[in-house]
This record gives sequence, C-alpha cells and structure tokens, in this order.
Amino acid sequence: MSFNVAIDGPAGAGKSTIARAVAKRMNLIYVDTGAMYRAMALFMLREGVDLKDAQAVAEKCKEADISIGYEGGEQVVYLNGENVNSYLRTQEVGNAASITSAQPSVRRKLVEMQQKLAAQRDCIMDGRDIGTCVLPGAQVKIYLTASSRVRAKRRYEELLEKGQDCDLDTIRREIEERDYRDMNREASPLRQADDAVQVDTSDMTVEEVITRIMDICRERRR
Repeated sequence: MSFNVAIDGPAGAGKSTIARAVAKRMNLIYVDTGAMYRAMALFMLREGVDLKDAQAVAEKCKEADISIGYEGGEQVVYLNGENVNSYLRTQEVGNAASITSAQPSVRRKLVEMQQKLAAQRDCIMDGRDIGTCVLPGAQVKIYLTASSRVRAKRRYEELLEKGQDCDLDTIRREIEERDYRDMNREASPLRQADDAVQVDTSDMTVEEVITRIMDICRERRR
C-alpha cells in the first residue's frame, strides 16, 4: 500500500515550497496538481478546443493522459508521453488553465489521474481539497495556514525581489478575498479535513515547518 501525504491550505501558505522540500527529503513523489491542470489546458489549446464549450472540453479531455515523473532529479509533467514542462508556465497556458479548471469534466478527469498516481507511488500532494476530496484516505493530512497579514507580507517581499511595484494592503485584501471565494465555492470548498493536523506557519521558518511535517510523517508511517 502506498504512503500518501495531503497538504491543504489557503493561498500563500507555502504549500508547494514545503511539499517539494518534504518530498525530496523523504523520497516521495511530489504531485504538482496545478501543473497537471496546466497540462490539460495546453492539450485543449493544441487541439483548438473552445475552452468555454463545456461539452467539447468534456469530450476532448478523454484523450489526454497526464502523469508525473522525474528526470535528472527534476519533476516532469507528461502529456500523452511528452515532457511538456517548458510549455506550462506561459501566460497563454495559465489563462487557459483558469478557464478549463472550472469545468467539472476536467476536474473529474484530473482527480482520477491524481488518485491513480497516489495508488501506485508514495507521494505528497498539495492543493485546496486534497485531504477532503482527492485523497480522503491519505495517511497524513496537513492543513497548512498562516495569517493573512503574514501571507501578504511574504507575497509582497517576493514581488519586490522580482522588481515589481506592489502595495501591501492591496495584496492582503486580495488574499482575503481569495480565501472567501475558496472557502465558499460550491464545488469542493477549502476546509480542514476532520483528521488533518493544522500547522500555522505564521511564526515559523521554512525549515521549522519542514521539520514539523516530517516528524508527523515519520510518526504516521511507523
């Protein structure tokens, strides 16, 4: 039986950073669910599908096979056997993913793929509904959170490092608005699973968070 770790939490809590680090140290496959949604969007763009045509998207997504692997120690996303990493971070694909990810057919297809990956390999997966919907049977469930003030400050500093103009209050407001949308959406709202361990990172360093989650994983893996 595979060993699965589910990490959920609001935007800006550092889920991806933490999940990647824990995966590397514990020899787990990190399943980047966001990249999988981008790969599906790339497939739709290549096939010339009208992204707002729910029926067309539903039919075409049956032809997409998306999986996660590693090459040279780097995570690779495969679309029908092709390494598509270099195509996933373009603005066009990102915009398309924001549309296609809202389609129930796409979500059902990718959740099925994610569950298949988790059944075959020891893995760690992060998102908004991994512990509640995608991997409800995961041996470890973490709800990673932090105050909106701390998350806004982290994002503000990240943007400053990239040389982008930004406003701290605006960022905080946007984060709080996204929290509300995520927690109140009709399909798979963000919430802490009943058996998840909450880890508040507001006053923790990245290394402290990684250590805390690894300790929980080792305890549950015994």
